[in-house]
Amino acid sequence: MSPHILASTIGRIVRQLRHDRRTVGLIIVVPLLLLTLLYFMFDEQPLMFDKIALVMLGIFPFIIMFLITSIAMLRERTSGTLERLFTTPVGKLDLLFGYGIAFGLVATLQAAVASGLAYWLFDLDTAGSLWLVIVIAVANAVLGVALGLLCSAFARTEFQAVQFMPVVAIPQILLCGLFVARDSMAGWLQTISDVLPLSYSVEALTEVGAHADPTGTMWRDLGIVIGAIILALVLGATTLRRRTA
Repeated sequence: MSPHILASTIGRIVRQLRHDRRTVGLIIVVPLLLLTLLYFMFDEQPLMFDKIALVMLGIFPFIIMFLITSIAMLRERTSGTLERLFTTPVGKLDLLFGYGIAFGLVATLQAAVASGLAYWLFDLDTAGSLWLVIVIAVANAVLGVALGLLCSAFARTEFQAVQFMPVVAIPQILLCGLFVARDSMAGWLQTISDVLPLSYSVEALTEVGAHADPTGTMWRDLGIVIGAIILALVLGATTLRRRTA
């Protein structure tokens, strides 16, 4: 990777996002609406809202970024943009890490706005610090970006890209510990849960909710999520191939 090319790639992607109001609305506004819906669903159960909303601050960015990036990268291929980029010094890692960092910057804004709404308007109460929630939420969003970029390599149409959602994202949501504690699952389900990165990001958020200071488990889980991000981006680079003649 070249730092100069990487910075140029990040700038190009951020400029594209700024001019796409629908995507900006999906990234920033939709999580706020979903959190508002959760708040009124659990209006008379504040403890339940605290538990679920904290986890959803990580899950919402993961889902949204997975969808957006898998489709965006597919459009890069099918429109011929990818082929034109590869006639320049831009490398595969420059492109994929550029996507990851650019969407990570946007995710930071998303996480700050959504967390601000949850904490200051909806009175979300956690033992740990707000900034830790934001860091983990951003990591979740970038995880969604990395997995979306990886899955886009195996899709030929936008419809096929969306089809990866029930294959890649939904099982992670079901097995992350939100609905049933992971240690209460059947042994084979717990084994699957143990290899899914979203399980560790949810556990990290749960640690923030339960402890005033960062715990070793939280840092370990965050490190696993970051490792999964890097692995997915590198694998995405190895599978990146031309789609047009």
